[in-house]
Amino acid sequence: MKKLIVNADDFGLTEGVNRAVIQGHGHGIVTSASLLANGAAFDSAAVMGKTSAKLGVGVHLNLTQGQPIMSPGEIPSLVDSQGVFSSGAVRQARRILTGRASLSEVEQELRSQIEKVRTSGVRITHLDGHQHVHLLPPVFDIVIKLALEFGIGAIRCTMERSVEALQLMGRNAPSSLEVLKQFFTGRALTVLSSNTRQKLHRAGLRCSDHFYGVTQTGFLDVTAVKRILHHLPKGISELMCHPGYLDADLANTPTRLLGQREKELEALTQPAIKRLVREQAIQLINYRDLTEDP
Repeated sequence: MKKLIVNADDFGLTEGVNRAVIQGHGHGIVTSASLLANGAAFDSAAVMGKTSAKLGVGVHLNLTQGQPIMSPGEIPSLVDSQGVFSSGAVRQARRILTGRASLSEVEQELRSQIEKVRTSGVRITHLDGHQHVHLLPPVFDIVIKLALEFGIGAIRCTMERSVEALQLMGRNAPSSLEVLKQFFTGRALTVLSSNTRQKLHRAGLRCSDHFYGVTQTGFLDVTAVKRILHHLPKGISELMCHPGYLDADLANTPTRLLGQREKELEALTQPAIKRLVREQAIQLINYRDLTEDP
C-alpha cells in the first residue's frame, strides 16, 4: 500500500497562506499542515484547523523567524537586539551547536509554542521545524521530550528521496544554481536525519518512511508533483509543500517563497494530479492516521 501525507508548511504565516492551505485541502491533495505559533495569521489558522475535520495540524516549531512566544528577556540567547529570533537557519544553528544559544531557553520557547497551539483547541498531530531547525541533534532530543510530554505521536523525519533533480534544473534553467543548492540542502538534511528514526523508535514515536520536497522547495510545479507520485514507493511518504497567495502581507514577510506559492497551489489542486493519485492507488493520509495506525 502506498500512503502519502501532503503537508503544507507555514500555516499561520499570513491570511493568504491560510486560504491557500484550506483550498489545497478542500480542492486538492493537501492532507496536513504545520502551524506557526508565532505567525501573524495564527488565530485564523487555528480556527480553520479546528473546523477542517480531515486536515491534520501539527506545530511548525520556529527558532529562526519573527518574534518568539516567550518574552525576549526570558530567552536572550535566542533573539537579537530587536527581540526577534536571530535571523536565518544557518546562523541560529551555528549558535545552538556552539553553545551560544541556551538549550534550556530553546526548550522553554518550543514548549510555549506547543502550549499556544494546544490552548487554541487544535488537536496536534505531529511536530516539525521551520527551516528544519528541529533536526539539529540537541534540538531533536528536546522535541522528542516535548512530544512525549504533550502526547504527540509523530515527528517529521527529513530523509529525502531525491527525484528528478537534473530535470528540475533543466525546467528552471535561470534558477539552476538555486535548484542545486536545494538539492544539496536535502542531502545535508538527510545526513542530519540519519539517526532520527532510531531515536523515534526508541521513544515510541512515528515518522514517515520516505520524504520529498526539499529539493523541490521553490520549484514544486505540476510536473514535479507528477514525477514524485509516479516514483512513490510502498509505505508511508510525506511530501512537504508551501502553498500560498502572494499579497502585500506575504511580500513583507522575510521569505524567498513568494509567487511560487501560487504555482504550488495550482499544482496541488490540478484535476490531473488528483486523478493520478487514484490511478496509482495512493491513499492520502495525515499524521493522525499515521499515529492511529496499529
